[in-house]
Amino acid sequence: MAVLQTLSPRARLLALPRATVSPGAVVLAAAGPVLFLHIRYQPGVRVPLGSTHLGLELSDVAVLLVGLVALATGLRRGFEPLRPAFPLWVAAAGLLVWILVRSQSLTHAVTAVKFAEYALLAVAAPLLLRRRADWELVFVVACAWSAIATLVGLLQFFGVDIAGAWAAGRRQPSFLGHLDFAALSGLALAVGLSGLVFSGRRLAWIAIASGGIGLVVSGASAGLFGLAAACVGFLYLAWRRGQLRGRDVLVTGGVAAIVAVGVLALRAGDYDQFLRFLGVKRAEQTTTQNVQTYAHHTLLAYIGYRIWLRHPVAGAGWQQSGERAGYEPELPAAHRRFADVPRIAFPAPGHEYGVQNAYVQMLADLGVVGLLLWLATFVAGLVVALRAKAPPAAVAVFVLLFSMGLWGAQGLVAGLPLDALTWLGLGVAATAAANARA
Repeated sequence: MAVLQTLSPRARLLALPRATVSPGAVVLAAAGPVLFLHIRYQPGVRVPLGSTHLGLELSDVAVLLVGLVALATGLRRGFEPLRPAFPLWVAAAGLLVWILVRSQSLTHAVTAVKFAEYALLAVAAPLLLRRRADWELVFVVACAWSAIATLVGLLQFFGVDIAGAWAAGRRQPSFLGHLDFAALSGLALAVGLSGLVFSGRRLAWIAIASGGIGLVVSGASAGLFGLAAACVGFLYLAWRRGQLRGRDVLVTGGVAAIVAVGVLALRAGDYDQFLRFLGVKRAEQTTTQNVQTYAHHTLLAYIGYRIWLRHPVAGAGWQQSGERAGYEPELPAAHRRFADVPRIAFPAPGHEYGVQNAYVQMLADLGVVGLLLWLATFVAGLVVALRAKAPPAAVAVFVLLFSMGLWGAQGLVAGLPLDALTWLGLGVAATAAANARA
């Protein structure tokens, strides 16, 4: 009940008649916990498909159900809510078509379709969330699920061995995985800050605390870059609306600073190793077996960069950077450049790590064309959100900028909670544009 009160100065969702919340909003809200759950905890099946197979998990069912309900709603009530975000749909469609065109095998075409599947969330949001009570319900469920994820992460941090916990005192995955845990926490933080800044509700601190603590416990360094950009964009939107106060700047900046200090403290050992890897600090010992996170990401990005140099315009093909034919020609140069990195860190059959940076992977797989379409989709979503005056716009701006930061440490893998966050962020931007007079 407390979280519900953070989202609007006028509405109290539980006090509204049940009919004020549309069935479509209930379906989208119910899909949230499934979308933000690691695949290992979801039931699924493998369907043979020619030379490959199609993996269907519970999250796929949730996305398809949301899409079907949105289609039914559009046929019944009209598709007018999609019109204000037309530039966004053009950019997103261009990206998804290019990914499909650059898929060079049935296996990769299947992953391309699955990647595109999550775009249904963006299209569905403005069709299903036509009233304030609708999007508030989705936000409330997201915040509640984030609170549960944060609780699980804290239990893991203090030594409770559940859900694949790491050693006590280290960063934890909750029931999502580190980056995806950060993604869900960022969504809760976006909702909390929006409730505090634009509605003045003190109880918004519940969502802020849940999201902030979750970001710290996840230990996702990439989230710090996204968080900084998200806070700037969020405050800029408040300024554009004439609602920016000095207290809001202090609160937003203070929350970001606390999260940054927490993450930096938790990852201090990794940063120290990375500085040694870069030669900024003198190495005291040689690592022969353990692979340091940042050194590994740098190595893989270098390989992705070299793949792009061979295919600058159109790329090597969707997901080719993770295939032996894509990375093997670059291994000799990578071994020379990273002679001190353990061999296990290099991609090899059985260790197809991929690039693990969406921007570099876009260049390697899809070339400059793919990267421009990828960035254009985010930019279109941000422009649509910044022009809208409905309450969800602030959440959309924060989520889109935050997710852009997280993609700096994640490859393009279909079906991730980060995929869901990205497309939901775009959908919330379109919802704000469609409800500009709400």
